[in-house]
Amino acid sequence: MKLVTINKNGKHVLGVKVENGIIDLEEALKESPANQVHTNIMEVIAGGHEVISALEDYISNLPIENKTSYLKNEDDVEWGPCVTQPNKIICVGLNYRKHADETKSPYPEVPILFSKFNNSLTGHKCEIAVPKVTQRLDYEVELGVVIGKEAKYVSKENALDYVFGYCTANDLSARDLQKRTHQWLLGKTCDDFSPIGPYLVTADEVGDPNNLQLKTYVNGEIRQESNTSDMIFYVDEIVSYISQHMTLTPGDVILTGTPAGVIIGYPKEKRIYLKPGDVVTVEVEKLGTLTNTLIEEK
Repeated sequence: MKLVTINKNGKHVLGVKVENGIIDLEEALKESPANQVHTNIMEVIAGGHEVISALEDYISNLPIENKTSYLKNEDDVEWGPCVTQPNKIICVGLNYRKHADETKSPYPEVPILFSKFNNSLTGHKCEIAVPKVTQRLDYEVELGVVIGKEAKYVSKENALDYVFGYCTANDLSARDLQKRTHQWLLGKTCDDFSPIGPYLVTADEVGDPNNLQLKTYVNGEIRQESNTSDMIFYVDEIVSYISQHMTLTPGDVILTGTPAGVIIGYPKEKRIYLKPGDVVTVEVEKLGTLTNTLIEEK
């Protein structure tokens, strides 16, 4: 199932992607009331299989016609981040072999972890202001992992059982801020630096997360093209490792690193950083295409 967040009247409403558009659950329930159908993405994630099953049953019995008020064209949807209020956003640095190679960094012996905050979340087609404090804004396509149930001291063998689903993410990075100190936080968590979406795809539809194609385009020009198979630490290893050190809770988002092709990996004379007016598109196989336009900060 592909779940989406719709921004509507100042609030986040749950939507479901179907073949001919997006179902606005709030509007659908007005016309076809039902019990135990949630309209909040965080409740759906926390509710797990039981809530998803009820939602699938509801959608399967819902009349879906182009004339219905609750069926929206994707072009008419105002998108929000596909996960709206994660308790934690945990990122993995230098997790692709060829990316480590291009930055002349040794392969890490354990996952390099850092955090981002909820202020960095935004959605598909949302404009992102380039902060005045950076001159070196970079893109990073990433596979996003969304936790579905509480996880602590989870084994690698069982780790994927704790994953609710996956999403496409762009870990925008202000390289000059990131490199200012040994801590990467400053360059990673400016406002709207974590667009995620358009869809949160349940794990059953994705299958193996360690064999998915990733791409980045800037103004239509391809910049990154790789596969999650190039990751140094796979998703099961990452989830297990993090759970040894902190409790993961439903809705937590893990960004699993970016492949080669980022701007900072170019020779210095060829580094042309992102600027207002650029259109950045990132995509992950099976998870959808996420596009954002950069604008000048006011």
